[in-house]
Amino acid sequence: MPPLFRPVVDSKNFSLDASGVAGFFGGEEAITAMATVHLYRGRRWLGWYNSPGSYTIAKDFGRISKSRLWGGLFPGPNHDPVVAFKLDVKTGPKYVASRSGTVMQKTGHFAHLLVEGMDDLTPVSLPATRTTTTSRIFIVAVPEINEHLPLQTMSIHHAIFASFPILVSFSTCTLCALCADWYCFAMILLGIISSGVTCFVIGSGVLGIEIIKKPAEGSPPGDGILLMHNGVVILKAEEKDVNAITKGKFSLKLKGAPEYTVIGLCSLLLEVQFLLQLLLIPQGSLFGQIMFLISVVASWGYNSFLASLDKEKLQRKLFCDTIGLHQTAMLGFEAGTRASMAAFACFVLCEDLPRPLKGIEPMKFLLEFVPNETLVWQKWRKQVVAQVQKEEGEMSTFQPGNVNMSGLDSTEQLLLKTLLQDADDAHKGYMEYRNSRPSMNISKES
Repeated sequence: MPPLFRPVVDSKNFSLDASGVAGFFGGEEAITAMATVHLYRGRRWLGWYNSPGSYTIAKDFGRISKSRLWGGLFPGPNHDPVVAFKLDVKTGPKYVASRSGTVMQKTGHFAHLLVEGMDDLTPVSLPATRTTTTSRIFIVAVPEINEHLPLQTMSIHHAIFASFPILVSFSTCTLCALCADWYCFAMILLGIISSGVTCFVIGSGVLGIEIIKKPAEGSPPGDGILLMHNGVVILKAEEKDVNAITKGKFSLKLKGAPEYTVIGLCSLLLEVQFLLQLLLIPQGSLFGQIMFLISVVASWGYNSFLASLDKEKLQRKLFCDTIGLHQTAMLGFEAGTRASMAAFACFVLCEDLPRPLKGIEPMKFLLEFVPNETLVWQKWRKQVVAQVQKEEGEMSTFQPGNVNMSGLDSTEQLLLKTLLQDADDAHKGYMEYRNSRPSMNISKES
């Protein structure tokens, strides 16, 4: 069939030979973009464009398939789907429960997301006589979490951006057909089909949240702390609700489990696309090769846009929206010293508990924050515990005259007086927090 029109740009003596680049160029961006397919509602329908990096995508996602055949075609360690799509790759900080005695040196992906999201809060400064190392304390009232959690995926507003590479890919494909450049026409069309099918198959997986639904009967409240490098997150909730954060994780159910043969077929299709483009694109006209290159660059631009999005922020929003945890249930405070942070956190963990305290050891938490075993710190911790054990609202006992200074030289006495002032600042801040709690709306009704 003769061409309907002759392109202005044409040459039989020059070839771009962009086929080799197309298989590798933009591969990392394409993989990262594909990792967002489960986070947006309807995203699986929007992969119909000539995406670059087919070889890189095939090698990466081909390792999801688990059989001898796919292991030979895509050598390397097999990836679990949630790991392949970066849905469960980070570990959270140490968790110490206040009443159950649970200590977890490492928590799960959700704890990591929650801790990283604390940077979005604006902390309230606690009274501070001095400032050395600024430490932050965050209080999170975790809502009651239902056993059945339908995941709240993001809206489809991004579809307007996906229309750009789709329109460019189909337009360039059509122009190649009008010019009778069937090599470039076929390769752009194959790129559209392989990318669209892969995106649809992978995007058809069901994303969910796995939590421990039923803790042991009679379990105490799950209040506890997540220890950060320079701060702490205090969780206040029932045991099962705290478990959703410390032990919960995303789950991803793809078609064809457990071997995921259909994922292997999609990866094979992408490799065939790469090989055919390598062979046939150089046979096309200069105009057809330019059209092919335009479609690849447009698709790379869209993939780069998706790759630039903060995946952890998207995952955090999905998780918090699903369990009903909103910023109205979070508070942030900033202490001038680590000692002040430790005392304030201890006061918060023991608030509203009947005195004398039972089932909770304030000393254990103080040792988590300041494990120093010098005589000064031992006396300081004992004084903080003595204040915590008192009825809430009673006068502070952090004046130096209330502390036994025996065994300390003048320098150590001065240090202890300074640390007691830090604790007194924390106590004042805690009383202000208690008095203003209703207006701060830190209830579990989020």
